Amino acid sequence: MASPPSVSGTYVHLNAGHDPSHDYLVPPVLKELRTRKIRRIFDLGCGNGFVDSLLSREGIETLGVDPSQSGVELANAAYPHLKIHSGSAYDDLAAKWGVFPAVVSLEVVEHVYDPFLWARTAFELIEPGGVLIASTPYHGWLKNVLIAATGKFDEHVHPLRTHGHIKFWSMKTLRGLLEKTGFSSIRFERVGRFPQLACSMIVFAEKP
Repeated sequence: MASPPSVSGTYVHLNAGHDPSHDYLVPPVLKELRTRKIRRIFDLGCGNGFVDSLLSREGIETLGVDPSQSGVELANAAYPHLKIHSGSAYDDLAAKWGVFPAVVSLEVVEHVYDPFLWARTAFELIEPGGVLIASTPYHGWLKNVLIAATGKFDEHVHPLRTHGHIKFWSMKTLRGLLEKTGFSSIRFERVGRFPQLACSMIVFAEKP
């Protein structure tokens, strides 16, 4: 695969611990994996490895990649029992690692220049009948209006943040991306706060 520049390639993680977003992101992920009886996943953009450490406690075998050198180093130091490597959605990951019943990719797609490549890489990593579980910050009409009306737009998009968010997704646009890639049975769950002002949305999409 071609390798466009990675916006998150030098994203710096300060530790391998808990982030507040894990409190509302991880429970729905675990629920879906338990419902489907999935015991093996690929984590596309595993960050500092904390989520994989939680999944491993559930007896789920994880293999994660992340383009952040600091994230990979911290994860390997804190969780030596996990399989975490350098890599990104811009790499031919399926050729290297094979296919999995599920791909988990939390708070990643908003960081990538080429979201179609991210989606295609995830699709190729999933075995037929498997599922993509991905999340991204939620953007809906009411939330966008309130952000603008309260003067929080600059704080929200934060253009001065190095390696921050460069894509802002709605359910419509993210669904369109996944449908064009070949995913089906796409459904969303809004998490964090109440639905209209949700922090993030989690999408579940199947590979036929």
